[in-house]
Amino acid sequence: MDDEGQQPEYEVGTGMLCVFGRQLKLFRDRAGMDRARLGSLTGYSASTIASFEQGRRIPPPKFIDQADEVLDGGGVLSAGKEEVARAQYPAFFRDAARLEAEAVELHVYANQAVPGLLQTEEYARAIFMMMRPPMDDDLIEQRVGARLARQEILSGRDAPLVSFVMDEAVLRRPIGGRGVLRGQLEHILLMGQRRNVEIQVMPLDREENAGMAGPFTLIETKAGQRIAYAEVQNVSRLQTDRDRVRALEAKYGIIRAQALTPRESLAYIEKLLGEP
Repeated sequence: MDDEGQQPEYEVGTGMLCVFGRQLKLFRDRAGMDRARLGSLTGYSASTIASFEQGRRIPPPKFIDQADEVLDGGGVLSAGKEEVARAQYPAFFRDAARLEAEAVELHVYANQAVPGLLQTEEYARAIFMMMRPPMDDDLIEQRVGARLARQEILSGRDAPLVSFVMDEAVLRRPIGGRGVLRGQLEHILLMGQRRNVEIQVMPLDREENAGMAGPFTLIETKAGQRIAYAEVQNVSRLQTDRDRVRALEAKYGIIRAQALTPRESLAYIEKLLGEP
């Protein structure tokens, strides 16, 4: 489940980001404070404050709360925090990101790239830099930051139970170069040590693989919703129909049975790291 969008939907300089930026500037002007002063009080440069006000960068939640306090916003700025956070993602991924954040269980099958929840910063940046048509630098940094922020759900107090099955080809594809791939494999090994995370590898020599139709994610939320998500060429689909979701759940169970066990998979990744 990833957010590799390259389409300018709700991007920097538009929509909610511009609305928030105008609000921020109005409160700053009302307080008689220049950008440098607001930046010094919140830990940002004047140029970064300008980027927030112009809708060119997405302000993090901590900054929004700080700005609301120092500018005496009365909660107005903080009230928009959730919508601003949603603007981190391309429009086609926003509903999926919301459901992911509410999940008690996530099950991910990947046969193209390492799932976003497991990506290192360097690997994620390499993914976005490969996008065609090309993404501009600000948008790449926005997307990388959003992807890393998503990973916080794996380590919180109420972290969901998460399983990943990755095709071996994903673990051999040197996205970003051999050094980036090595760092990525090491990170996967570390994540695989977590009690709420299970990682499995589907070896290339398997004669049967029920996942040939492509990657997908299964989500179960705290409210008991069971949803499937699939994305191809930035066309995403959330499946809520019970029969369709059940079919993908059955498929995922078969995929897991066909793959190496979690213990075997971590040993296999260690073996890949030892290859020249």
